[in-house]
Amino acid sequence: MASLRFPALYFPRPSGELRRHIPSSPATGTAGSDPVECNCRSPAGLTGIKSRNPIEAARTRGLHGIRAESVVQREAMVPPYNVLITGSSKGIGFALAKEFLKAGDNVVICSRSAERVESAVQSLREEFGEQHVWGTVCDVRQGNDVKALVAFAQDKLKYIDVWINNAGSNAYSFKPLAEASDEDLMEVVTTNTLGLMICCREAIRMMSNQPRGGHIFNIDGAGSDGRPTPRFAAYGATKRSVVHLTKSLQAEMQMQEVKNVMVHNLSPGMVTTELLMSGATSKQAKFFINVLAEPPEVVAAYIVPSIRSFLSNGSMKPTYIRFLTGLKAYSQIFSRIAFGARRNRYLVED
Repeated sequence: MASLRFPALYFPRPSGELRRHIPSSPATGTAGSDPVECNCRSPAGLTGIKSRNPIEAARTRGLHGIRAESVVQREAMVPPYNVLITGSSKGIGFALAKEFLKAGDNVVICSRSAERVESAVQSLREEFGEQHVWGTVCDVRQGNDVKALVAFAQDKLKYIDVWINNAGSNAYSFKPLAEASDEDLMEVVTTNTLGLMICCREAIRMMSNQPRGGHIFNIDGAGSDGRPTPRFAAYGATKRSVVHLTKSLQAEMQMQEVKNVMVHNLSPGMVTTELLMSGATSKQAKFFINVLAEPPEVVAAYIVPSIRSFLSNGSMKPTYIRFLTGLKAYSQIFSRIAFGARRNRYLVED
C-alpha cells in the first residue's frame, strides 16, 4: 500500500517541533535526563511508596518485556543491514526495498495482497537473487498478522535492524469528510493509526531483545506538519498523529532507559504514486504535483543512503529524515513562477 503525498509541503516552522532532542519535563510526562519519581501502589494496597527507578515503575504498570541496554548489551550495527518495510509491494515502499537491495542489504517486504507480494518478490529476486529478499502477507490492522510478520522476519533473517512503517491508505477517496462513508473512514484510521501503533509495538518488543537493537522509521505524509488537507481530512489527521506517536515513543524509550531501540520520522515528500495521481483533479493539485513531486525511485535513492549513513554513525538519537525540505520546496516553486520550470511535467495543467 502506498501513502498519500499531497500536498506535503514541509516548510520550516518556528516552533520547537523541529527539535530533535526531547526536553526534560517530568511534570508534563516528557522524558528528560532527570530521574522520574513515581507514586506506586504496593501489592498490599499501601500507597506512598516512591521509586526513582523508571524501569521498575514501568514494570509496575505492566510494561514488561522491554530490556534496557544494561540487560542486553548492544552490539555494533554493521552492514549488511536487515530491513523490514510494510506496504512495500509497490510505490515508495517497493522503491525503498529495491534501493536497500542495491546497497547489499537484506529485505523483507509485505502487503495485504498475496498476489502483489508474490509479484514483487519475484521481480526483486530476478535482479538481486533469492537469498536477499523475502515477502509475506500482512494486514497491519491485525495484531496477529503483525506478530506473524515478526516471526517470519526472525525465521528468515534472525533479526531486523531497520523497520520502516510505510503502509498507509486514503481508501482512494478524495472528497469532503461529510461525504465520506463509514467504510472509508475505518479503512483510513485503522490502517494509518491503529496499524502504525501495532507495528511500532511489535517492532519495539522484537528489537529491545536483539543484541544489535534496532531503528524504527515512521513515514509521515500530508497533514503531518499540521497544515490542512481538504478533501482528505481523515488522512491528514492520521498523518498528524504519526509525528505525535513518534515523539511519545521516543519519550517512552528514554523513560524506560531503553538505549538500543529508537523511533524516528521519515518524510519522502510528494511521491508520484498511483494514490497521489488519482487525486490530481484540480488545477492546484496538478500545479503542486508538477512542481514538487518526484518518482519513487528518485526519492528512495536519497532516503536509503541517508538511513544507512545514520546507522553507520552508531547514533541512537532520534532523527527526522526529509526529502522535500522547506528550502527545496520554495526554490522549486520560485523556479516555476519565474521561469516556468516543471510546467506539465506529469500532468497537463489548465
